[in-house]
Amino acid sequence: MMLPVTQVLAFGAWLVAQSKATPSAPTISIFQKPPGVIPPGGSTTICCSCQCDNGYFDLYKGGQRVRTLELRGSRAEFSISNATEKDAGAYSCHYRDGGTVLAHSNTVEVCVQEFHLPEPVLSVLPGPDVAAGADVVFRCTIAHPKAGCFLYLEGLVKEVDFIPKDEDCKLSHVHKGYEGRYSCQCFTRNGSFKWSAVSKTLDLVVRDYTWNNVVRLVVGAGVLLLLGLIVAEALCTPRCRMGPR
Repeated sequence: MMLPVTQVLAFGAWLVAQSKATPSAPTISIFQKPPGVIPPGGSTTICCSCQCDNGYFDLYKGGQRVRTLELRGSRAEFSISNATEKDAGAYSCHYRDGGTVLAHSNTVEVCVQEFHLPEPVLSVLPGPDVAAGADVVFRCTIAHPKAGCFLYLEGLVKEVDFIPKDEDCKLSHVHKGYEGRYSCQCFTRNGSFKWSAVSKTLDLVVRDYTWNNVVRLVVGAGVLLLLGLIVAEALCTPRCRMGPR
């Protein structure tokens, strides 16, 4: 049995109203920029982001709200400068629209420690610009006989990998999701942690040549089709002008 058009339209309007009345909670993320342990007197930024048009981010530390910022360009950045041990701890973001909290982030741990080890050097093989599907090896080199290192990727809450002494970090079959700004930081643990500074950053670019080839083929096919239409029109034009005999 077919429903009347007016009932179908009314049901559709009700569905739209329900979707607007009960919006789904947005997914929000939090990360430290630059990542890693910072020294006393150093600085860092806690970034909170979401796919939202407006609203506010409340920054919490240890369950206590410490700062509030209005959302700008889907992100709020909370700066920590001249850091002390009091700035260390677990931070999280609460996103709210007006007085209603709509979502919570995971936590990011900010650590403030003195640096005792030399700064490491980060390198990547075969290079910082690779094709999708390639294997990439990160090497964090430090002038210390027993130091292990963490590999960081800006935008992640946790480190990418732990790199033991005299070993490398291999990422297999990389894709566009592996792109980003990498750095590393080393430490020793002999009763207590002793840290190095964070290395200089290295930007990894992953080229998806397969997709580029598809785009080229589509563009090429479009050009050939257009040329074929031009030629066909040129051949047809004299006949059309002459008309039937």
